[in-house]
Amino acid sequence: MRMDRRDFLRGAAGAGCALAFGLKFFHFSDDPKAYAAEVEQLVRSTCSPNCTGACGFKARITGGRISTLIQAADYPEDSYNPRGCLRGLSMMDLIYGKDRLKYPLIRTGARGSGQFRRATWDEALDYAAGKLKEITEKYGPEAIASTIQVPGTGYVQKGALVALAGLAHWTMHHGYDQNGDLPMFWPMTFGVQSEELESLEWINARTTLIFGSNVIQTRLPDAHHLLEAKRRGRVIVVDPDFCSTAAKADEWMPIKADTDAALGLGMAKIIIDRKLYDAAFLQDFTDFPIFVRQDTGKRLLAGEVPALAADAETRIIPDYRRLFVVRSDNAFQILDPEKLNPTHAELEGEYEVTLADGQTIKVETVFTALQKTLAAYTLDKVAAITGCDPQQIERVTVDAANNGPLHIIYGASNYQWYNGDLKGRALSLLPVLTGSIGKSGAGISTYAGQYRIRFNVKSWWFPEGSKLNWVAYLHFLQGKGPGYPQNGIKAMVGGWGNPFDQHNMSNRLKERATSGELEFILTTDFQMSTSCMWSDVVLPAPSWYEKYDLTATILHPYLQLQQPAIKPLFESKSELWIFRELAKRINPAFEQHFFPQLDENEAALKVIELLLATGGFETAGITLDMLKKGPVRLHSPAPGDRQVPFYEQVQHRVPFPPPSYPAPIKATAQFLRSGRIEFYKDEDLFLKEGEQLPVHKETYAETEYKVNPAAREKYRFRFVTKNSLYRVHSTHSNNTILLELQDNKAKVFLNPNDAEKQGIKNGELVKIYNDRGKTRAYAVLDPGCSAGTAIFEEGWWSRYLGDESYNSLTSPWIKPLHEIYFVPGIWSPTTVWNECLVDVRRMSA
Repeated sequence: MRMDRRDFLRGAAGAGCALAFGLKFFHFSDDPKAYAAEVEQLVRSTCSPNCTGACGFKARITGGRISTLIQAADYPEDSYNPRGCLRGLSMMDLIYGKDRLKYPLIRTGARGSGQFRRATWDEALDYAAGKLKEITEKYGPEAIASTIQVPGTGYVQKGALVALAGLAHWTMHHGYDQNGDLPMFWPMTFGVQSEELESLEWINARTTLIFGSNVIQTRLPDAHHLLEAKRRGRVIVVDPDFCSTAAKADEWMPIKADTDAALGLGMAKIIIDRKLYDAAFLQDFTDFPIFVRQDTGKRLLAGEVPALAADAETRIIPDYRRLFVVRSDNAFQILDPEKLNPTHAELEGEYEVTLADGQTIKVETVFTALQKTLAAYTLDKVAAITGCDPQQIERVTVDAANNGPLHIIYGASNYQWYNGDLKGRALSLLPVLTGSIGKSGAGISTYAGQYRIRFNVKSWWFPEGSKLNWVAYLHFLQGKGPGYPQNGIKAMVGGWGNPFDQHNMSNRLKERATSGELEFILTTDFQMSTSCMWSDVVLPAPSWYEKYDLTATILHPYLQLQQPAIKPLFESKSELWIFRELAKRINPAFEQHFFPQLDENEAALKVIELLLATGGFETAGITLDMLKKGPVRLHSPAPGDRQVPFYEQVQHRVPFPPPSYPAPIKATAQFLRSGRIEFYKDEDLFLKEGEQLPVHKETYAETEYKVNPAAREKYRFRFVTKNSLYRVHSTHSNNTILLELQDNKAKVFLNPNDAEKQGIKNGELVKIYNDRGKTRAYAVLDPGCSAGTAIFEEGWWSRYLGDESYNSLTSPWIKPLHEIYFVPGIWSPTTVWNECLVDVRRMSA
């Protein structure tokens, strides 16, 4: 058969699509007999980088070595089968690659030099424990900072570090805000860390609006559900750039970067003006009927109204609730924060009220106040701010309001801005106004890693006597803030991450390591990452195909077992074993929590049984034996245990918010004093900043331009980092298979007109820089890239960038509103990667 080059490429493209949308062409038999005689075993485990995929894989073992990784395809719902991508399929390149750590290392040269000596486990652990005890004695235990990344990828091994840190009273950074993945609109509006539809629910939406999320590239195992949602309804992508997801959508709405709040508010105005909203939903489940004082901006309290004061005095409510006022049946009434019964409350209204102190004031409902705010967001004004076509805005809005359920996917690249919370609050208006909350195929979702802890982990993570000194990572970078130790942070203990490359202002870490301000750095990993290079002690851990663990994600809400397909390579030991050994050396009493009588695998299995037994409603009835047979759905209030956010609140009328593990409900319920979805925030700082309701604000006004007014002219490119098809953040940066597919080159995407002005040609090496730092990449001229933007694919180790760092360009901006409360990983200052201006120049040959 003759095949020319075009036919070959067409076939290759088809295979590529199969890879992206479920790999239906690459389904392997589960029957070992179907393979050659040398196959010894197929072992099921879970691919577990920070990608939200959590794809089940079977490792084919030949001669004691993983020879092939095969998609497990054993999920009870066929739509989830098979799952996986080229990154997961090529994991052997990391397991057996040249960067694999073989044995414990102790630094001998300068930090970052890569000069280490081989050590025994006892020697390395004794040395590390001695340093940690020394720092504790000099500065206090809180001078030791630890961090874990994405707990959903490993509840057992990561919980071991949390338990040790708590027993030793160390400082802890939460990975969600450290990585800039914390969407702050969630606690502000819904009182939760985050909530998302599982991907199988996407197909039940009739309108899907995607803001700044490139699902086709970043959610490969689930992308086919988006295409099915398009077949059943409509998919509209709102993005400054013509990304691959925009290419697959029914419509693309090109928008000026960071103006989504204005668009959301303009769309909300259209819905309200045309009375396309669900009034009954707003009356019962939102704060829209609550009255606000026009004199102070504060919500009217029942105790301030003479006719309600006596009743309010006798009511018993939790400390985190308040008794607010609504109007129904032509009279002011107390809104019960502990019940979501039908209220028939007025949505609109302005009244004069005489208070208990004799003062007469004017009040208005939140809905009336919102309408006044929205008056500024006319169609023409919004079109001018966003650059969107006004007719398209109007048509898409009306169509979305009339064709529900509506689902919004709000991507991390869109909320990783200083005012990303305002955008999230504004965009949340759309599903709330249309009643697209708490039902199948409806809501707003943010997919960024596997941070959500899906069940109660207290029994393993927080032993008796545990005390963690939580410090937001940005406060660590700034060297000040709530909880920041009096004597500073002198040691870092971590794993499962690469902060010396991958985190905000990574160059600042290197400066502290070089100066000696950080006196000790300990890292566990299975390969020699940049962070290992900067450590004093490096301890080799297994990959996720060499140990037991428990995993869960939101995109498909299954609990899955990680289990060793091969024995840990070389001298690597599981993190549970490592931190148990450290615990014993730091304080022998600590060891008892870690099942010291059992070997590391038996101990891990015992922890899994403990977590399942004490995990609460979500894990009830799930056993280890069930997980050994395959994935098991976590329980939820929705029919079929489907992951439908706020189903219990809306369908069973349970007050907001649902729990966000591991925080107690009193910690998060304080964000929603009314027990309902809240768009009006009356804390003093919200009022001072004029953000009691969502508004649009100018990009860089409180950051780059405020610190350096000359930046308006000096640095004209927005520096936006996006996820790569070939990496999961920093994981796979050194994967030789994937490096070859990228020509071994880091790339920055530029608009051709911008490149021409800068004298840059396609493929040329360019310098990206500002006053804080610099990096380098090869230019790709892309007409789909919006003007004035430099898009860099994040995750590169510094050794591929001339020892420079793309994160040296960023700054640890903190929005003061994010410091009003502090609940770790829920309401906390969060890294805003994209609030960054740079210039791009051609580098000399």
